[in-house]
Amino acid sequence: MLFAPSVTRRLIETYTRRADVTAPPSRDLAALTAREAEVLELVGHALSNTEIAGRLCVSEATVKTHLNRTMTKLGLSSRAQAVAFAYETGLVTPRRATV
Repeated sequence: MLFAPSVTRRLIETYTRRADVTAPPSRDLAALTAREAEVLELVGHALSNTEIAGRLCVSEATVKTHLNRTMTKLGLSSRAQAVAFAYETGLVTPRRATV
C-alpha cells in the first residue's frame, strides 16, 4: 500500500505526537555518509525523489542510489520504514517537519 507524501507526513506527525521523540540520534546513523543521512532526512520530511534531487542538485538516479544504500545499511525494506526510522532516531522531528 502506498500513501501520498502529504498523508505519510500527517501519519508520522500524529504518531510522533504520541511518542517520546527526544531520544538521541541512533548509532546506526553513524554508518551513513553525510549525503545518505541528508537524503534520509529529506525522505523523512516526505519529499519525493524528484523533490530531493532538485533540492540537492543531483539526478533522481543518484537519490535512488543513496536511498538504496541507506536502506541496505540500516536493514530497511521500504520507504515507509525509512520515514519511521528517521523519526524514531530523532533525525526528523515534528517541530522540523516543514522544510
